[in-house]
Amino acid sequence: MARKPRFTLPGVPQHVIQRGNNREPCFFASEDFRFYLDCLKEAFEKYHCAVHAYVLMTNHVHLLVTPQTEAAVGNLMQSIGRRYVRYVNHTYRRSGTLWEGRYKASLVESETYLLACQRYIELNPVRAGMVAIPGDYRWSSYAGNAFGKADGYLTPHPEFLRLDADPEQRRHVYRELFRHHMENDLLHTIREALNQELVLGSERFKDKIEATLKRRARPGLPGRPRDEGVGEEAANYEVY
Repeated sequence: MARKPRFTLPGVPQHVIQRGNNREPCFFASEDFRFYLDCLKEAFEKYHCAVHAYVLMTNHVHLLVTPQTEAAVGNLMQSIGRRYVRYVNHTYRRSGTLWEGRYKASLVESETYLLACQRYIELNPVRAGMVAIPGDYRWSSYAGNAFGKADGYLTPHPEFLRLDADPEQRRHVYRELFRHHMENDLLHTIREALNQELVLGSERFKDKIEATLKRRARPGLPGRPRDEGVGEEAANYEVY
């Protein structure tokens, strides 16, 4: 069975996840996290992707990126994946696959979900019980977005810049977004779009994507054809 093509449009953000094979660890030491970030920096500069948020968990990675070309995200993930796998296999004297198949990605409507996706990504370690607050986790973009720490990986998205014209006040407003937990309905919506590799956005945005790409951007009920333009709830696949 042929793989379905991913939704991808230049200039439209994508929420990307890649998991370790069988959900096993893919990072084993601090040096591994650092090497992956080095791979990320080299790849996004080469393939013209702006990185807005990231988190490296022990067994998976989340990225929020905006590609400048249609193939940019695929090239980015392929470059990182191959280079990092060679590093891990050499460092730990192992062989075979490290990743669980293809990465997954969903298009993100900037105006309604960009900042929600950033929060979702940077709150991963908190939801996993690894830290009490996102600033306590070293391997995410939170320090860069919330406190302005320069790390060489981040490009602020226009929606982030619109929080305030003053950089210090902007970061304060951003930190305030983290004072409350994300609602379960919002978590479900983000996870559903990502796991089914569909589109995260308003119905109007989905209509626009469907018209542009000539593909259905909404999930349907299993085993039944779906009427055009009607969105259906699908199963809630868990993503941390």
